[in-house]
Amino acid sequence: MSTGVQLHLALILFAPWFAVLSVLFWRYPRQPRGPARFAFDSIALTAATAAAFAGMYWGMAHADAGFGPMWKQVFATSLAYGLYLGVMAAALLVRMRWFGRLSALSTTAARS
Repeated sequence: MSTGVQLHLALILFAPWFAVLSVLFWRYPRQPRGPARFAFDSIALTAATAAAFAGMYWGMAHADAGFGPMWKQVFATSLAYGLYLGVMAAALLVRMRWFGRLSALSTTAARS
């Protein structure tokens, strides 16, 4: 296996799952939509991907090779996946609070 493929194997293996989670994050909930939501979602997805890359590189560099040749891949994949999910979960919670308040304010304004 080439060095480039071996280094990026963690993200190659999880790319389809990251894509599914990213699409679900981007599309739901369907409202509210606007420039603020577009910017927030773009930043969140970029940060999650960057965190996954950083975790993968860090895991490959710091994994103990004494546990076998596959341990680097397992460790890097686990870190990349955990960091991606962590950033996405935090972004989802922030988005729910932020846009939940905005939708509550718009509902209150519409009633007045």
